[in-house]
Amino acid sequence: MSSANPSTVALVTGATRGAGKGIAAGLAGVCKRVYVTGRSQSEATATLKGEVLRGTLDETVAAINAAGGEGVGIQCDHADDQSTKAVFERIESESGQLDILVNNAASIHDALIDAGGFWEKPLELADILDVGLRSAYVASYYAAPIMIRQGSGLIVFTSSFGGVCYMHGPAYGAQKAGYDKFAADMAVDLENTGVAVASLWLGPQRTERTEIVLRHRGEQYDDFMALAETPQFNGRVIHALHRDPKRNEKSGQTLITAELALEYGIQDEDGRQPPSYREQLGAPRVPHPARVI
Repeated sequence: MSSANPSTVALVTGATRGAGKGIAAGLAGVCKRVYVTGRSQSEATATLKGEVLRGTLDETVAAINAAGGEGVGIQCDHADDQSTKAVFERIESESGQLDILVNNAASIHDALIDAGGFWEKPLELADILDVGLRSAYVASYYAAPIMIRQGSGLIVFTSSFGGVCYMHGPAYGAQKAGYDKFAADMAVDLENTGVAVASLWLGPQRTERTEIVLRHRGEQYDDFMALAETPQFNGRVIHALHRDPKRNEKSGQTLITAELALEYGIQDEDGRQPPSYREQLGAPRVPHPARVI
């Protein structure tokens, strides 16, 4: 199920660093080509708590290539619909197909984990509803016709337990809950097309961002981060989901990657088995079967 399929073409949005970069590296070697998008081509300009957030498209492409894949970086600001559309036009022109879309791009504000009510923090925290929620809708909008024409594909949203529990405030929670609802409703529209959609709840991730967060707020997150997942682990889980012959039976669901990993026999580095936080943080909501057209 997790064997390589050299004909597979994937796109991971928001992959200059963090979960996106690691997921892309996890897909490398099992995909023919892995496209990645981001705003920083060769120089990192983003900061967090006064520190530079490492990560560029060039670095991600190098990581994909080092992992045995073929990486292609496309500079894109997902706040611009036309720029997003151009990404899919290029992929179809160059590769003639798109098998996996991982919607990961999101606007994360420095103040996300700061103390205080939502009204006490910068209004820009709501930007995650534009680059994060809306941008994922736009990317899926342009991916769906390509996948429908080829009769197969997988659209994934990188969500979290914040979709059902309080996590980092209402804007972050709404974005994650929105991802879960996108998966449920897009799956209805994509029935009988061969295209599956899933929202995946990732656990705590080992990323450039969390390295900085731990230096500033380690006492709050040490327990979670001790068992944190590598993003590459999630890339392998996504690939296994794509290769699952019963993939379409999971379409529309919100799934926990740690639980999928057990189903597919996937471990993280050093043989670790990341835990599911279902009991501590909540279970995915199950949509009502009613349909109002």
